[in-house]
Amino acid sequence: MKMGVRLRRWLLAVSLLGLSAPCLWAAKLRPRSESGLGWTGWSGSGGSMPWNIVVLLTLLTLLPALLLSMTPFVRLLVVFHFLRQALGTQTTPSNQTLIGLSLVLTYFLMQPVGAAIHQTAVLPFEAGKVNAVEAVELGAGPLRQFMLKYARQRDLALFLELGKQPRPARAEDLTMRVVVPAYILSELKAGFQIGAALFLPFLVIDMVVAALTTSIGMLQLPPVVISTPLKILLFVMVDGWNLLVGSLMKSFS
Repeated sequence: MKMGVRLRRWLLAVSLLGLSAPCLWAAKLRPRSESGLGWTGWSGSGGSMPWNIVVLLTLLTLLPALLLSMTPFVRLLVVFHFLRQALGTQTTPSNQTLIGLSLVLTYFLMQPVGAAIHQTAVLPFEAGKVNAVEAVELGAGPLRQFMLKYARQRDLALFLELGKQPRPARAEDLTMRVVVPAYILSELKAGFQIGAALFLPFLVIDMVVAALTTSIGMLQLPPVVISTPLKILLFVMVDGWNLLVGSLMKSFS
C-alpha cells in the first residue's frame, strides 16, 4: 500500500514538472473577448482555438521524450544496447525488455528527486499557496540540481556560448535551456565510455576464437557461431547482470 502511494506521489511530482511547458503556455492564454470565443497567444495577437489545441497536444506528445532525456534513462539504455551488441545476441534481450529495465532503474534513481519535487512544489500547489507556474519553477530546482551533478563543465560552457548567455556566478543560476542539453550530452558520453569498456573483454574472445578457427582451417564455420555461446557462458558465470547494474547504480551515487 505504501509503495502504491509513493509511486502515485512520485508520478504526480514528475508530471507536474514535465507539464511546465504546457502550463506556461496555458498561463499566457487569456480571453480575447467577453464571449470567450477568441483567445490571445504569447504576444497578445489573436489566435484560433483549434491552433491552441494543436500546440498543447504537440507539447504533450513531446513530454515523454523530454522527461526521459532529463533522467538517467539515456545512459542506462545506451549501455544495455552496447552490451547486447557485445554479446552478439542480436535481439535478445528485446528492446521492450531493455526499455522496461531502464525505466525501472530510472524510477529507482529518480525517486528521491521526485520526493523532493513533491515536497517543494506539489504540496504548496495542492494547498493553494502557489499557482501552477510558480509550482513548476519550484519543482525545477531539485531536477536542476540532479542534472548539474552529472553535467560536464565543458558541455555547460558550450551551450552557454551557443545561447550567448553570460556566465552566472553560481551553477544553480543556469537556465534549464542550458542545463538540459548539456546533461544529455554528458550522459551520452558516459554511456559510450561504459559501452566501450564492456566491449573489450568480448572483443578479446572474438579475436581468440577467430585466430584459432583460422589456424586449424575451420574456414567453413563462422567464428561468431563459436564465440557467441562462449561470451554468453562467460557473462552468466561472472553474474554479469548483477555486476553491470550494480556498477551503473554506483556511478550515480
